[in-house]
Amino acid sequence: MAESARIVIIGGGVIGLGIAYHLAELGVTDVILIERNQLTSGTSWHAAGIVGPLRASLNLTHLARYATELFPELEAKTGQTSGYQRTGGLWLARNDDRMVELHRIAHMGEVTGMHVEMIAPAKIAERVPSLSVEGLVGALWVDEDGQANPVDICAAYAKRAKTAGIRIMEGVGCAGFEIKEGRVAGVKLSTGETIRCETVINAGGAWARDIGALAGVPVPLQAVEHMYVVTEAIPGLEQPFPIVRDLDEGIYIKGDSGKLVLGGFEPHAKLFHTKSVEGNRPFLELPEDWEQFEPFMTAGLNLVPVLGEIGIRHFMNGPESFTPDTRPLMGESPYLRGFFVAAGFNSTGMMSSAGAGKAMAEWVVDGEPGLDLWALDIARFDRSASSKYFVGARMEESVADLFRMHWPYKQSKAGRDARRSAFHRQFAEAGAVFGAPTGWERPLWFAQTDDEREFHYAMGRQHWWAAAEREAKAMAESVGLFELSPFTKIDVQGRDALALLQYLSANEIDVPVGKAVYTQMLNARGGIEADVTVTRFDATHFRVTSGAATRQKDLAWIKRHAEDRGLEVVVSDVTSSEAVLAVMGPLARELLQSLTDADLSDAALPFSTSQLIDIGPANVRGTRVSFVGELGFELYVATELAERLLAAIIEAGPSFGLVQCGHFALDGCRLEKGYKHWGHDIGPKETPLEAGLGFAVAWKKTGFLGEDVLRQQKTDGVTKRLMHFAVEGAHPLLLHDEPIYRDGNYAGLTTSGGQGFRTGLALCLGYIACEPGESRDQLLSCQYEIAVAGERYRLKPLAQPPYDAAGSRLRS
Repeated sequence: MAESARIVIIGGGVIGLGIAYHLAELGVTDVILIERNQLTSGTSWHAAGIVGPLRASLNLTHLARYATELFPELEAKTGQTSGYQRTGGLWLARNDDRMVELHRIAHMGEVTGMHVEMIAPAKIAERVPSLSVEGLVGALWVDEDGQANPVDICAAYAKRAKTAGIRIMEGVGCAGFEIKEGRVAGVKLSTGETIRCETVINAGGAWARDIGALAGVPVPLQAVEHMYVVTEAIPGLEQPFPIVRDLDEGIYIKGDSGKLVLGGFEPHAKLFHTKSVEGNRPFLELPEDWEQFEPFMTAGLNLVPVLGEIGIRHFMNGPESFTPDTRPLMGESPYLRGFFVAAGFNSTGMMSSAGAGKAMAEWVVDGEPGLDLWALDIARFDRSASSKYFVGARMEESVADLFRMHWPYKQSKAGRDARRSAFHRQFAEAGAVFGAPTGWERPLWFAQTDDEREFHYAMGRQHWWAAAEREAKAMAESVGLFELSPFTKIDVQGRDALALLQYLSANEIDVPVGKAVYTQMLNARGGIEADVTVTRFDATHFRVTSGAATRQKDLAWIKRHAEDRGLEVVVSDVTSSEAVLAVMGPLARELLQSLTDADLSDAALPFSTSQLIDIGPANVRGTRVSFVGELGFELYVATELAERLLAAIIEAGPSFGLVQCGHFALDGCRLEKGYKHWGHDIGPKETPLEAGLGFAVAWKKTGFLGEDVLRQQKTDGVTKRLMHFAVEGAHPLLLHDEPIYRDGNYAGLTTSGGQGFRTGLALCLGYIACEPGESRDQLLSCQYEIAVAGERYRLKPLAQPPYDAAGSRLRS
C-alpha cells in the first residue's frame, strides 16, 4: 500500500531540513523528507560555514539576516548545538570603485540596524594584524558576520522536525513522479513504492536539475567543483578570526579552531556532472586540483603572509551548484502545479537555510512568502535557461560573479545570443549595442563611434548616457523607433475569457472591441501580481501584454486561475510569434501615415485603442499606447514579416528625422513620466493605492480578486506611498535601494532610479512610510534627502511628472 503525505521534501541537506524545521514551526507535520543516502551527505557536509547577513537589497538582507537570529537559538529550542559564533567580518577593497560599491552596501546595513563601518587600511591592520594591507584602499566591517557548523545545523533542524512528527527516510531516492491534470500527485521512490502527495519540494542541491527533469520541470543550475583548503594550526592567530572576503582577488578566509580555511570563486569553474558514476556517492570528495586553485593560494599568501610558513592539512574539493544569475531558485514552478524548488544557493546554502526554509514553508502553506522574493523566484527563468548548453556556458562567469564587481548595468558575456528577435540583424547593422537583461538580445543604445560600441563600466556617470540622451531628445523633437518584441504577449480566448479577465483585473475589461486597458492583476491581499495592458480583439478574444521578465509567471497566474474556476478558456503564450516595434514622438503619426492608407488621426485611432492596419508591406496591429510619454504606436507583426516592416519604416524615416533608440533611453523616459516597473516599483506586497495606481481601479466594478482588501485600505488609508523625486543640483548614479530620509529620519528606499534625458534630471521612485491619515500633500511638504555611496543629496518631491505633466503629448 502506498505511503501518503501532504508534502514530500526531496533532499536531506541543509535546505531540505531547514524547510522541514520551519514547516514544523508552522504546525504542518504531514510531511515526509526523503534522502537517497544519508542526511548532509550531498554538499552540506563540506560547506565552509560562513554566515554573512548583509546583502545589496532589503528583502535579501532580511532573508539572510534571519540566520543570525535563528542559529543562536537552535540549541535552546532543540538541545543540539549549532556551532554558531559571531566573528565580525571584512569586505576588502583594492580600488576606489569597489569602495563605492561597499559604501552602497553599507547603507543597507545601516537601515536594517546592523553595525557596519567603512574603515581605512590602518584600521584593518589594527583589527586583524595577520592581514597584509598592501594594495588595499579600505574595507567594510560588519559586526554581524559569523560562522556555524553545517552538520550541527542540519542535526538541529532534523531533531526538531522528527520531534514534531515529520518523517525522515534515509537511503530512499526519488525515481520519478506521478502527475495528474497538470499537477504533481506523487513521488516514485527508488524502493519501487510511491508516496501520494499534494506538494513536492525539490531541495536536491547539486542534483536538483536532475530531479526536476524527472517531472519535466526546468531547474536552471549547474554543479561545479568548489575548492578550499584547511591549514595547519597557526600559533597566535586572532580569536575569533573574522570572516574575510578579498573580493577583488575572489577569495574568502575564515577561522577554524586556530586554523584557517581559504577558498574562492573562479572564472571558468570546472563542471561536475551529477549523472556520472561518482555523482551518486555520499560524502563525495573530488581529486585535488592545485593548478585550478593556484590563483587563490597565491592571493591568500599575499593577504595572510603567515600562510607561507605553515602546512595545508586538507584540500577539499566537492560539488556545489550555481545558477545562471548567481541568485537562488525558490518557489513553485510555473510548469507544474504543486512542484516547488529550493536549490541553487551558490555556495551560501547553510547561511540561507534559515531564511529560505522559513520563506519556503510560508510559500507552501500560505501561498506566498512573507517577503517579496521575485528576485529569487524560479519563474524568472524559462525552459531554455535550464539547457545543458546554457547553464554550462554560464559557469564561465557565474561562479566568479559572486565576488566580482557588481557594476551597474553589467551585461553577461557567457551564454549570450540564445534568443534574438527578428530585427536583430538590422539593428546590429545600425550600430546597436546589445544587452540581454531578460534573456532576449535587445538594443540598449545605438553607437555612433567605435568608443560608444564598448561597455565602459563605472560606479558613477555612465558612458552611454550621452547616447541615450541623444536618442531621447531626438525622439522628443521628431520620432524614435524602439523594439519591444521581448514584452510578454498572452492571448486569452473562449466563452469565459471576459469573465476570467474581469475577475483577475482591477480595472474594467468589458470595453468595446479595439480598446486597450491598463490594469493591475491583484492577489487576495490586494498586492500587484501583474502590471498589464489588456486589449480586446473581439467579443471572446483578449491580448494581455506585460513585461519581458514575467512571461512564465504571468502565464501561469492566468492559466491557473482559469483552471481553478473551471472556466472555458484557452490561454496561449504568443510572445515569440509576433515582433513588436514602437514608433514614438511628435512625428510618429506622420511617418506611419506615409506608409498606409489607414486613417491614423486621433479621431480614427485615439489613445488606448487598437486596430489592424497595413504599414508598408505588412499587416500589423497598431495600438496607441506609450511607455515613454510621447505620441506613439506599438506595431505587432508576424515574425516572418518583421524585417520587411522595419525596412519600410527605416526607408521612410529620414524625411521625418527618425532615430533608432535603445532600452536605456526608454527607461529614462518612463522615469520622467513616473511610470512604474513591476518587480522594482510595484509587486505582490504593494497595492495600487500605495503605488499611486488607484486611477487604474474600476471602483464601480465588483467581484475582482483582492477587491475587499483594496476597498478596506481605501477606507483605512495607506501606511506607505510611492513618491517621485528629483535630485536637486546634482546627478549621482541612482539605481535602487538607496535610503531616503524624510525630515532627517529614515523613511524608505528607492525602488528604481536613473537619468531623465529629456529633462536633465536625476530621478527616482521610492516608498515613503506614512501615517494612515497623512495626505499626499503633507508628504510633499516635507524635506527629503537620499544617501548614495556615502553622500547625502537633497531630493525634491514631485507633485507631477517633470515631463509633460498634463499628458498632452501622449494624447495628441
